[in-house]
Amino acid sequence: MRADRLVQLLMLLQSRGGWTAATLAERLEVSERTIYRDLDALSAAGIPVTATRGPGGGVALLDGFRTELTGLTRAEVHAIATVGESRALADLQLQLPLRSALAKLGFALPPAQQQVIDYARQRLHVDPAPFFAAPEAVPCLETLREAVWQNRRIRLVYVDFEGERSRRIVDPLGLVVKADRWYLVAGTIRGPSVFRGVRIERATILDETARRPRDFDLPSFWKEWGSRFAEKRASYEARLRLNEAGAAALRSIRPQAEHRKITAGICAVDFERESIALSQICLASEAGGVEVLEPPALRERLRAIAATLTTCYR
Repeated sequence: MRADRLVQLLMLLQSRGGWTAATLAERLEVSERTIYRDLDALSAAGIPVTATRGPGGGVALLDGFRTELTGLTRAEVHAIATVGESRALADLQLQLPLRSALAKLGFALPPAQQQVIDYARQRLHVDPAPFFAAPEAVPCLETLREAVWQNRRIRLVYVDFEGERSRRIVDPLGLVVKADRWYLVAGTIRGPSVFRGVRIERATILDETARRPRDFDLPSFWKEWGSRFAEKRASYEARLRLNEAGAAALRSIRPQAEHRKITAGICAVDFERESIALSQICLASEAGGVEVLEPPALRERLRAIAATLTTCYR
């Protein structure tokens, strides 16, 4: 509903200034034209909305203006009731503060809406933790968090996917958790880059202020980077001959989105890397009916593994 969107827009403008119409449109999932109409509606209602052109400008509320909004929609109350305590909050020692904040929010609501929250919590529970995925320890997370909060440069010792170790000084821009995996977004000489948290062996906070791009927005950067990452991820395609049992075994290992590509007969599967292909094909081969046709190097690696196992368990 438009009224709900206008309230969301007002809350965004009240949180900070310098919003662009494009960013507001992305946040509220509408067109820029709609944002301009909504801004006109706020102005007509007496809300002092200002717009400044050029670098550092954007849409904002007049300095000093604040508004107090009370009452939530039924859907918003249901959404509050589903907020769970993810492992990420525990990692950042924010689990107890979240409980406290939700309790304060609940007490501030009218009695009728407090009852709606209790009702919803007994009918919908969100548990973000997977059953079998082991938590990924990030030994330097506390140091990274402090560097981000204090806006201080850090010296990293980083190990990439291939095991190459490097040392570098970066400007921390933010921390992102995706599916219980932590990532550091940091400025480098090549621009903002992403570092997997578990691969940071050592992090040292320096006595230097981090340089933060003036127009940097963490959610927008992460969304764009994630799209590029999905498009440019590593590729390692193997042609396989599968029977029904082999295809079913491989489907049980591969992501759900790829299941339709894995069928009995001859098919091509992109494993991203040879090491992933080796491990997953070995697991699927336990059911029988999995043969690698190409590339030849992968066949040779599997032949060598088979020979070693045969010698060991003869």
